[in-house]
Amino acid sequence: MKSFDDMIESYREEFLCDLNELLSIRSVSAEGDEVPGQALKWMLEKAESFGLKTKSIGNIAGHAEYGEGEKLCGVLTHLDVVPANAEKWSCEPFALTRRNGRLYGRGVADDKGAALCALYCLRILKECGVTGSKMRVVFGTNEEISMKDMETYFANEPVPDMSFTPDSEYGICKGEKGIMHLEISSREVCNKDIIEFKAGSAHNVVPDAAYVFITGGVNDSDRLNKLSKSSQGKYMIREDDGVVKAVANGKAAHACEPEKGFNAAAALSLLLCSAFGDEAVGSLTSFIANRIGLETNGQSMGVMMSDEESGSLTLTLSGVLINEHTAKAIIDIRYPVTAEGEEILDVIRKTAGEYGLDVNVLDREAPLFLDENTEIVKILSKAYRNVMGSAPELYTTGGGTYARTLGGKGVAFGPVFPDDDSRIHNTDESIDEENFFKHFRICLEAMSEMIKA
Repeated sequence: MKSFDDMIESYREEFLCDLNELLSIRSVSAEGDEVPGQALKWMLEKAESFGLKTKSIGNIAGHAEYGEGEKLCGVLTHLDVVPANAEKWSCEPFALTRRNGRLYGRGVADDKGAALCALYCLRILKECGVTGSKMRVVFGTNEEISMKDMETYFANEPVPDMSFTPDSEYGICKGEKGIMHLEISSREVCNKDIIEFKAGSAHNVVPDAAYVFITGGVNDSDRLNKLSKSSQGKYMIREDDGVVKAVANGKAAHACEPEKGFNAAAALSLLLCSAFGDEAVGSLTSFIANRIGLETNGQSMGVMMSDEESGSLTLTLSGVLINEHTAKAIIDIRYPVTAEGEEILDVIRKTAGEYGLDVNVLDREAPLFLDENTEIVKILSKAYRNVMGSAPELYTTGGGTYARTLGGKGVAFGPVFPDDDSRIHNTDESIDEENFFKHFRICLEAMSEMIKA
């Protein structure tokens, strides 16, 4: 019988061909459920072609299954992705590009590549006749916006006895910070200068572009241009028939690591306040400039904090929309595992109230923290050590994964290695090809150990 390494290598080109097909499905969950549902349908049909049992739950989640044991093990993955601004990519985002030893495409690292990898691992375990527990690879379709896919799935299917989600970094993520997405809104939507201000593509992404139209003339345009030269960020400013347009360009990043990006929306707010003053730009824009700005630690909001277990709180402006009908901003908060989310929310409500603004909770997730002696942590540590020859690091993250839905029975594990800049949620998302197939081997080892446990 072939070894696991030989099996993986024999499927390499077939796998990459399938990955190209999967990446070509533009499953951006922020744009609706239809296309992510198509990605789920594609995946379940692929699983059936491998001779695996499948089940769809409302076309929002589903699984592929192998084995007959009483104990249930799981690998949780997602098929939806964040938006991709094709103009800023060096290749087609919704296709697989192999270049200089790397695999490029939206979702190749987060999380379509790992999802397809887990399915192929299930196929190999079946073909190798590995027996023991029942194993499911679960596929969701709106992880990037709400995780309501897993809420629906687990309302119909049991939570596995042990699981991991390959949706983070190696080694083993034993803890995840609490997450809150808040909408900050103004009851007075019309102010005298801003016609439209817009930025943001998803709640968990640092905006890499923002634009504003304001009433003004040549003098206002000149003032903005002059100030922009001494301000952080890159700007394009022009005046046309009494309307000034200002565009700010930044750098996208995952909101769990906002320091890796540059927030175009926050930078533009600062420029506007500096040029015209708080009253002219309105309460929401002045709140953004004065209480968020380019900070990522929540200091000016009054919520800066950290703990030994998980590090510092992060606070990110992820969206702005101001026009004649609405004035709102979205902020993403990742708070330490020992902190109380309600206390943080109280401070933000008080601060926003000073500007006459309302705060609405869009969604929130409690922190996750597992002991290193938990069974799944020990099994994954063994699998990692069997492949890599050393023990994995145990760490915590600001990212939010399906591990939160598992009631302390699962963690995040792979697929990205710490030294691989995969630009997740950014342009030119990619992963080192050999590192990815190293993950393939670790994932297969982990699933085999879980089945046999």
